[in-house]
Formats: sequence, C-alpha cells, structure tokens
Amino acid sequence: MTVEFIEIMSKPFLACILLTAIHSYLGFHVLEREVIFVDLALAQLAALGATVGYLWGSPLHSSGSYFASLSFAIFGAALFAATRFKKPVVPQESIIGVVYAVAAAAAVLVLSRSPEGGEELKSLLVGHLLFIDWAEIRHLLAMYGLIALLHWKFRRPILQVSLQHEIGVISGKPVWIWDFIFYASFALVVTSSVEVAGVLLVFTFLIVPAICGKLLASTVLGRLGIGWGLGFLTTCVGLGLSYLADLPTGAVIVCTFGALLPLCAVVRAVR
Repeated sequence: MTVEFIEIMSKPFLACILLTAIHSYLGFHVLEREVIFVDLALAQLAALGATVGYLWGSPLHSSGSYFASLSFAIFGAALFAATRFKKPVVPQESIIGVVYAVAAAAAVLVLSRSPEGGEELKSLLVGHLLFIDWAEIRHLLAMYGLIALLHWKFRRPILQVSLQHEIGVISGKPVWIWDFIFYASFALVVTSSVEVAGVLLVFTFLIVPAICGKLLASTVLGRLGIGWGLGFLTTCVGLGLSYLADLPTGAVIVCTFGALLPLCAVVRAVR
C-alpha cells in the first residue's frame, strides 16, 4: 500500500506543497489589504478566459487556453490596481465581488454555446490535481520561484503598499505601480493554479493558512511561518485521508482546512 500510495499521490503532493507555499504568502497580503475575494475574482476571470479560448478552438489545458486565461487575469489585475484609492467611495471588495459575479455569469453564457459546456465548467472548478504530470510540476516550480524572487527583491515597497497604503499615497510614492505588480504576479499564479487545482482549492490555499497565521502570530515572519507550517501539515493530512477513504482529493483537502480554522481559534482563545 505504501508503494502504491507514493506512486499515486507523489505528484499531487508536490503540487500541493508548491501551491500552499506561494498562496499562503499571497494570502498574507490579501488579508492585510482586506480584499478577501480577489483570488476568486481573478480565478474566475482566468476561467472566463479559458472558456473564451475553448470557444475559439483552444482545448482546455492547451497553450492557447492558458494565454487566454492569463490575458483576462492580467486585465483584472490592472482593474484592481486602478480602483484602489486612499478614500474609496465604495469598498474595493464590492468591486471585486461584481467582477467575480459578472465573470462567472459570462463563463456560463460562453459555455452554453458548447455542447460539452457542463463538463468543461466542472473541469474549471475542480482542476486535474490527481493527473498532474512532472512537466506541469516543473513549470509551476519555475514560475513560482521567479515570482518569489520578484517579491523578495521588492519586498519593502510591496509590503508597505499592503500594510501602509495610505502612508505611501500621502508620501507621493507610485503606489499604483506596486499595486499592479502585486496583482499581476497574483494573476500569473492564479492562472496556473486554477488550471491544476480548481477554483475552490486555490481559494482555500490562499485564505485559510493566512487566517491561521493571523490568529496565532503578530509579526509578519510569525504569520508566514505558521501559515506555511500548518498549510503543509493540513495538506498532507488531506491527501492521506482522500487516499484512504477513496474520496475526491480537492474536496477532502478543502474540508480538512475547514476543520483547521476552529482549532486555531481554540488555541488563540486558550492562549
């Protein structure tokens, strides 16, 4: 059973570790910016791009479909960067919600023109985590590595824009440029992540470890460390449970992360 488990789950496990590592970090920024659903909105825009590409003759998971997804996600990144104001008339989260709803509805409309629209929509929602191959894992590793280096190189301005946005605006710094860099790199991550793991699992990797970090630590490094550690551990538990119970991997991991949140809340209350 051990050999069989390794053969079946080794590639999904490595993919999940990569997804957890990059999304836990991005989730920290998302919580500080108070734009919780930006991941869902960008993911849905990427899914809309994939459906448009599919309607134009590019099969899902092809190069044409990927670049169509990325184009729509980058458009969303530019829109969210441009609508982050010092004193907004309406919260940016409301704009993000509208973008998500419209993108979801548009994807349904586009897929309604395809005889296999229902199956294609399901594929976009759940991804193909169990069937990921080594080439895709190498692609994720290279892309996420480059984005990690970018964020490390420019960590100070990116952190300031997330933690002290108003101070940056008042000081006259080009805040919108750093906002766009953050959202564009986020869009690049989401486009690849959704294709592999689906919308729901990607959102879970983004938000839950970041919430756990915020519940249990007060410093940036502390929150990131807790988010990464609990994210890795919960991913391993979810993969093991899905294998032993023969249940859908993504759904089991999401539910396992859901069980993690109240545990962290209890630990915080006890402390």
